[in-house]
Amino acid sequence: QVQLVESGGGLVQPGGSLRLSCAASGSILSFNAMGWYRQAPGKQRELVATIARPGSTNYADSVKGRFTISRDTVKNTVYLQMNSLTPEDTAVYYCNAEVGWPTLAYWGQGTQVTVSS
Repeated sequence: QVQLVESGGGLVQPGGSLRLSCAASGSILSFNAMGWYRQAPGKQRELVATIARPGSTNYADSVKGRFTISRDTVKNTVYLQMNSLTPEDTAVYYCNAEVGWPTLAYWGQGTQVTVSS
């Protein structure tokens, strides 16, 4: 069983920045991958960014060049640095871990990000 705890959400003005954190209960280097997803009101949950065990990263086109996913393997924490935020980035952001084979998916409780003036 993997527990994921997100933090760092909040209200920010357009053009501002936030950093989300996701602390995992196990060694993240044993996970196949970790990632961030988001869900805006009335929309489906969508991928934002992922980081695989080797460290390779993947981003949604809508956040490329603005968001950066990173990890601290000592703290077992994954981060999402979000810059140049726009109102379209407003959503609940969820941390995800893909573990084992067959793969099991674990989710955090979500953290609200609101971009508004």
